[in-house]
Amino acid sequence: MEKKLAILGGNPVRGTYLPYGRQWIDDDDIQAVVKVLKSDFLTTGPEVGKFEQDFADYIGSRYAVAFANGTAALHAACFVAGISQDDEVITSPLTFVASANCVLYVGGKPVFADIDPITYNLDPQSIKEKLTQKTKAIIVVDYAGQPAQLDIIHQIAKENQLIVIEDAAHALGASFKNKKVGTISDMTMFSLHPVKHITTGEGGMITTDNQEYYQKLIQFRTHGITKNPKELTATNHGPWYYEMQMLGYNYRMTDIQAALGRSQLHKLAKFIERRKQIVEIYNQAFAKMEEVICPQILPNVDSSWHLYVIRLNTSHLTAERKAIFKALQKENIGVNVHYIPVHTQPFYQSLGYQSGSCPDAENVYQEIITLPLYPQMSDKDAQDVITAVKKVIQYYSNKKGGKRAQ
Repeated sequence: MEKKLAILGGNPVRGTYLPYGRQWIDDDDIQAVVKVLKSDFLTTGPEVGKFEQDFADYIGSRYAVAFANGTAALHAACFVAGISQDDEVITSPLTFVASANCVLYVGGKPVFADIDPITYNLDPQSIKEKLTQKTKAIIVVDYAGQPAQLDIIHQIAKENQLIVIEDAAHALGASFKNKKVGTISDMTMFSLHPVKHITTGEGGMITTDNQEYYQKLIQFRTHGITKNPKELTATNHGPWYYEMQMLGYNYRMTDIQAALGRSQLHKLAKFIERRKQIVEIYNQAFAKMEEVICPQILPNVDSSWHLYVIRLNTSHLTAERKAIFKALQKENIGVNVHYIPVHTQPFYQSLGYQSGSCPDAENVYQEIITLPLYPQMSDKDAQDVITAVKKVIQYYSNKKGGKRAQ
């Protein structure tokens, strides 16, 4: 292996760029979509209902409701949970902005609890410290695919009569104490974005066992309209009649998306198994590197491994995260960072949120790097990642006279 870093003029580990995540579309997926394209339905039709039923059967939930994307699904969950003006909702700062934005959409106030610096999930003790008389719900994020401490969080919710919305965008196929994610919380959101476990292009899903929530979710995603004769409040004018009973949105999934999702769902077990194989390869390779902290998984959970996030042990390095990140990119390794703490974003700062309010999340953010992880990666791809990480880390390690970043 060439020791000279590509960023300093050496040859990169790879000749081609390896992204951090990528969808896996095969001929079965393509044929499923083509079949819909040749049918009478392109937008919402029979495939959406079939996908929802297949998804609910896989999760083990009573209901599943499909949406145009995960953000729309979170918005719907906040609406049907009754979150409104001045209600407070506790959530994680180490997440994509949608986990908090959905609260703002309905007039509520996101309140950021800090994270556990080991798992990067919400710290239950911090949740307790953030509770007020205005707290209405908790949006718990299953970071990187590992479920949060759902038993403790649900106990807090029960004691304080709170609704739990689980943002499981990363955790399709994960489980907590042998219970599948999607069957535990009042509502659970899954993302179907291309880098997630399965994809519909864009898409989201809410699972719930609550019939009232289910009916409101269905109506909310269709402009607040219902055609169900049993739900009508005025005189039924005839077979064409419908009523708009709330201010909803056009958040519907198309049959094209649903057909792709149904086909992808059949391969989910294979996709997750391959992710776990790559994780094991990484864990073994990095286990003895003092400069790198591997993901820590609690014994009572089964992560579905959306992301593989390493934390740099900067006390053993002569460079900070930015230099190492840029060096890895030049080796053609598509690293990323998940995430910039939401409360530090300029928009949230303009609302009065303060940096320093979630110190563990802010400290973790400064030192994390997401490595490539997706099921179509080969063992050679994984080895290239390992080679690049070791090459860059060795250069910047202070154990062997590593170089100071410029």
